[in-house]
Amino acid sequence: MTTIAFIGLGVMGGPMAANLVNAGFTVVGYNRSPEKVERFVAAGGRGAGSVVEAVAEADIVITMLPDSPDVQEVVLGDDGVLAGAAPGTVLVDMSTIRPDVARELAAAGAERGVRVLDAPVSGGEQGAVDATLSVMVGGDEATFDEVRPVLDALGTTVVHVGPAGSGQTVKAANQLIVAGTLELVAEALVFLDAHGVDRERAVTVLGGGLAGSAVLDRKAPAMLGRDFAPGFRVDLHHKDLGIVTAAAREAGVVIPAGALVAQLMASLRAQGHGSLDHTALLLLVEQLSGRGPS
Repeated sequence: MTTIAFIGLGVMGGPMAANLVNAGFTVVGYNRSPEKVERFVAAGGRGAGSVVEAVAEADIVITMLPDSPDVQEVVLGDDGVLAGAAPGTVLVDMSTIRPDVARELAAAGAERGVRVLDAPVSGGEQGAVDATLSVMVGGDEATFDEVRPVLDALGTTVVHVGPAGSGQTVKAANQLIVAGTLELVAEALVFLDAHGVDRERAVTVLGGGLAGSAVLDRKAPAMLGRDFAPGFRVDLHHKDLGIVTAAAREAGVVIPAGALVAQLMASLRAQGHGSLDHTALLLLVEQLSGRGPS
């Protein structure tokens, strides 16, 4: 029986760890907030009081944390994953972090005999709950094949995309596309409203044509209902667009539309909307257009 240590039981990590329990794996969970560990134990998992305790007997360690510094601390720290994991353990970092940090973790793991994969996800909180995430994986392909059954319990699209750091690079591209599409959906909704068009009917017909997308299907209804309860917070998308712009600059790639939407997301956050869902870009477009809610 595979034993999995799951570090980070937040909005995404909590349901993902629970899905692994439901799939029949032995899962030991750790989170800095004890109440989240208690909630995971109530869902059938085992709790740990520290990272080292969680990883001590694990075959696979999964980390799902907010940002690059968090992952570096948890993995590389004196009481971190590499300090407690046995040689041969596989570390799968499913956080969204900088590609260069993912490569740093892979190199540090290799020195300790720990195989490291970067495997960020897309699909949001609902995808985590429903185990329908898209998982993009960088690292050694043989190691990927070994842990594939675990990843299949978390997502419906699981793809090895290249060497270490590649998963994070693909995730950056994902966040670029999502942010740009959200901004255009917000602009379209304000445009339609200004012309007195029934926006719900417009979204229905747009979704059936070339303008249709997963973003339009999943996000437009909440935008129409002005429901900005966070599925994916502005704060996090702002962080991700920072990763995108830095990685683009490092590679010498020009992303004018991406740079613009990064600034718009930063503006939305600066106005105090960081805790809202990223669909709150609608509020910014309304403000720029001098229009309030219809």
